[in-house]
This record gives sequence, C-alpha cells and structure tokens, in this order.
Amino acid sequence: MPNELPGNDPRNIWQNQPKEPFKMSADQLRCKAQQREKRSRFEAAYSIIIGLMLFLFFGWSFARTHDLIPRMGFGVLSFWGLYFAYHALKRMRQARLAPDAALNTTLESYRSELEKRRDYSQHIWRNVLAVCFLGVALVIGPALIQSLNAPRLLLNLAPFFALLAIWCAIFFPMRTRSMRKLQHEIEELRVFEGESRS
Repeated sequence: MPNELPGNDPRNIWQNQPKEPFKMSADQLRCKAQQREKRSRFEAAYSIIIGLMLFLFFGWSFARTHDLIPRMGFGVLSFWGLYFAYHALKRMRQARLAPDAALNTTLESYRSELEKRRDYSQHIWRNVLAVCFLGVALVIGPALIQSLNAPRLLLNLAPFFALLAIWCAIFFPMRTRSMRKLQHEIEELRVFEGESRS
C-alpha cells in the first residue's frame, strides 16, 4: 500500500533487528580453547605422519629412478614431504594454555592461536604447493614431452591427472570453508573481547 510507512516493512524490521551479543563464560571459553588445542595437535600429528610417509615414498622413488629430470623431481617431492612434516611439528610445539588461566589470558591466547592458524593456512600452502607442483612438473614433464610424438603415452598419465583433479576438487573447497570458519570465530572473539573490556 502506498500510505504504509517504510518502517513497518517486514524486510526492514528483519534486516535492522539488533544482533544478540556473543556470550560465553570463562569456563566455556577455556573448554573451547582446549578443544581447539587438542584438535590442532591431532591435525599436526596427522600431518607429520603424512609428511614422513610422503618423504619415504618419494625417497624410495628417487632411489629407483635413473633418468635425471624425474629423479630430481622425486628428490624435490621427497624434500616437500619433509618440509610439510617440519612445519606441522612447529605447529605442534605451540604453548599450552594453563587450565586456571584468567579470562583475558584465555581469550587472547585463543584468538592469537586462531589468527596464527589462519595466517599459516594462508601463507604456508602457497610455499608448500609451489614446491609440490615443481616436483610434479619435473616428474611428469619428460613423459609429457615424449607424448607429443606418441599421444598414446598420455594414457599412462591419465590416472595421475584424474587423482590430481579429484584432490583439487576436494582440497580447495575444504580449505576455503575452513578459512571462513576461522575468520568467523576470530571476529566473534574480537566482539566478545571488546564487550568484556567495557
């Protein structure tokens, strides 16, 4: 209706309603921080195991390969597995939160841990993936060059490219979703921190 006030529009009421403040007790926050710490340690331990397995597998492939360029590629990939495990070990060595820590200490520790995790995810994957793709390029590059003269050789590489496509289709959306969750949690903690100070 034309004479209806815009303030009575249900869309305006819904969009402009006040947001409920993020509330959490010190014990809940401490419990949440400890759960995140346990999960981070588990993920780091899992990453160390995966990195060492990759290091051994690619090292074994390095020892069995006699062509220079693929051998260099397996060496790079073996180094990549070790590099991956090393960074996971660094993550695992983070300081533990004291069980009786004050609310501000718990809040700052938890938020800084989430920010470190976010920064790690943003920066380390660029370096880790760059080394990985360099190694992969060295391993499959000679086979791709040979397939220019004999296209049937591409069939030998088809399983590798299929696995790479599946991995990319799973890894990148999962990483994006994880980054969004981390950022959302960091923002909630910042709001909570501001409210607890005032």
